[in-house]
Amino acid sequence: MPHRRLQTLFTYSKDVLSIDVFSDLACPWCYVGKRNLEVAIAATGVEAEIRFRAFELDPSLPPDAGQSIEELLAKKYNMTTEQAKAANDHLTAVAASAGLDYHLEQLRPGNTVDAHRLAKLAERHGLGLEMQERLFLAYFSEGQLLSDHGVLTRLAAEVGLNPDEARLFLASEDDLDLVRRDEAEAAAMGITSVPTFIIAGRYAIPGAQDAETMGRLLLQAVGGASSD
Repeated sequence: MPHRRLQTLFTYSKDVLSIDVFSDLACPWCYVGKRNLEVAIAATGVEAEIRFRAFELDPSLPPDAGQSIEELLAKKYNMTTEQAKAANDHLTAVAASAGLDYHLEQLRPGNTVDAHRLAKLAERHGLGLEMQERLFLAYFSEGQLLSDHGVLTRLAAEVGLNPDEARLFLASEDDLDLVRRDEAEAAAMGITSVPTFIIAGRYAIPGAQDAETMGRLLLQAVGGASSD
C-alpha cells in the first residue's frame, strides 16, 4: 500500500522510477545494498533515477574516532571484541558475495558529515553516483578516513570534480543544510536504520535486500506506479 507520508515528501514519474536511498557512507550494509540495487536494475531493465540521501548512524563521532571498528561495535552493542570481529568476518563474506572487497580491519571510523556534503556537491555536477561509489570504496576497501579533507579532495578529483573547488567547499559549511534536511526527512518518516530505499516516492524498502528480492520489488513498484 502507498504510504501517505512518503507521498507528501517525494514526487515520482511514471516513465522513470525514482529511487531515494537513505544511506550512511560508514554503513557496510549500505554499500552492499547499493550494489544489489544496481544488479537488480540491470537484470530487470527498469529505468531508474537514483538519488542518495544523507543519514548519519552516529553523528556524535569525532572526525577521527581513534578506535577500531571492533572496539566501537563492542561498546555500542555490549559484546566482546572477538564477537565484533566474528560479525565483521560474516559481513565481509556477505559483501564478497555481492562483488565487494571489504577490509574492515583497516577501517578508520569517524564523522561522515563532510563526506555527505561532498556527495551533495558532486550531485550538482552530475557526479553523485560516482562520488558515492568512490567514497564507499575508499572507506571499506582502502581504509581511508572520510573526515580528512585532503582525502576527500583527492577522491573528488578522481571522479572528475575540480580539486580547488572541492577544497574550498570542504573548508566552508556549504550544503550542511541539505544534509540536515535529509536527516530531518528521514526522522519524519520514522527511518531509524539504513539503507532504506524509497521507491517511486511511495514504497519504503528497509535493509540490504538481495538482488533477486530487490528486482522483484522494483517490478512491483513499476506495476503499482503504472496502474495509477
